[in-house]
Amino acid sequence: MDIKSNSLYSQMQSMSLQAMGNKLPSVDAMGVNGLTDSSVGKINDSSSNFGNMLTDALKSVNELQQESGQLKRSFEMGDSNVTLAEVMIASSKSGIALDATVQIRNKFVEAYKEIMSMPV
Repeated sequence: MDIKSNSLYSQMQSMSLQAMGNKLPSVDAMGVNGLTDSSVGKINDSSSNFGNMLTDALKSVNELQQESGQLKRSFEMGDSNVTLAEVMIASSKSGIALDATVQIRNKFVEAYKEIMSMPV
């Protein structure tokens, strides 16, 4: 069985790009046909970027923390509309969200350190 490494590699790249939603120009035994800057699609076609998604997630964690604090203050002041169960649930939600945020931050820092320690 004769396997050509260049052909195999180009097929793997093509499958990878197709899985990501992009198309690679056709490949024959001689090489790549029609390779131009416009023939390879944009890599990130998402409508929202990672920074916006991260900012939105942090805002929602902050809102949970503020809501929990307001419910605690209302309950401590004797507001009859706020029950202990509501306060405890809000506190648990905000605590879980904060713990998850800290874990994500730790993973980002770990990844950053790993990338920065790579030789150039």
